[in-house]
Amino acid sequence: MKTKNWKHLMKLFVLTAAVSVVAAGCGSPNNAGNAKQANSGNAAAPAEAVTISLGLLPSIDAIPFIIAHEQGFDKQHHVNLDIQTFKSAKDRDVAFQAGKVDGLSADLVAISIYNEAGLDVKITSTTTGEFDLLTGNDEVKEVKDLKGKTVILSKNTSTQYTVAMMLKQAGLTEDDITVTEVPQIPTRLELLKNNKADAAVLPEPFVTMGSSAGLRVLSSTHSAGINPFVLAFPQSAIEAKGQGIRDMYAAYDEAVNYMKTHDQSEYIDLIIKEVGYPDTLKNEIKVPEYLPANQVDVKEVEAAFVWAREKGLLTKELSAEEVISDVQFKK
Repeated sequence: MKTKNWKHLMKLFVLTAAVSVVAAGCGSPNNAGNAKQANSGNAAAPAEAVTISLGLLPSIDAIPFIIAHEQGFDKQHHVNLDIQTFKSAKDRDVAFQAGKVDGLSADLVAISIYNEAGLDVKITSTTTGEFDLLTGNDEVKEVKDLKGKTVILSKNTSTQYTVAMMLKQAGLTEDDITVTEVPQIPTRLELLKNNKADAAVLPEPFVTMGSSAGLRVLSSTHSAGINPFVLAFPQSAIEAKGQGIRDMYAAYDEAVNYMKTHDQSEYIDLIIKEVGYPDTLKNEIKVPEYLPANQVDVKEVEAAFVWAREKGLLTKELSAEEVISDVQFKK
């Protein structure tokens, strides 16, 4: 990626502070490549497993990838998943720019920002993430009751986009609420618990932590039918490691099947460790019903791009089809 493009991207991210969560630190990059082992005699030795390095945030959408690696499903499909978990989206993006990760967990708003900056980043699939809108105000029973109320979120990010879509479904607009910008998720939770706002957008594990403290869920990306969560790769990585990416998704699907056919108790400790749930909430954790990997809905991308243009985050003529890769799923 060109330095000027990255500088442009970082300037955009000053305005679009991405969601930051508390969890495990960065991993170490694995430089295993696509090289083949030397031939022995007349028999060709098998090629080395391709390494696919992923920059993930410690969230629920990372779990199938982590289980795929922990259970060795990646090796079975002849790919090595080098999973690097970052404390914040900013740290993840720095590693991405430095070439330390091939792909990354992202969202549709971030995809618009990357491509606005001239970075040819493509969506290879959706992921199973979730944002919830929580409240501690007894007067707020439904999303429509937020009219005139204060909502905590991070501006110009997928959290604000999510709220915008939830409000629209309730017959409201962003102008109907007062936004308090708080990028730090633990701080959002504490402010909401202390009645400093009427609602806040939170991911797991903070949703479970908030619910255990008496907060109520008004809506979620799942119940609202919104899914801005995706996995993305630069086009250069797709061209260089296309088969490795397909093998990665085979391992992902096997991990999803593993979770469906095994009791949650067999992998809950891994989820607690990687996502950052307090161990005291072990019995309250609800693991999502993960689906096999699938490609993003074009309409989802179009809706996010419309919103990004309204916010001035996307000025280029960029269609949804241009940012969707068919490396795994044919268009």
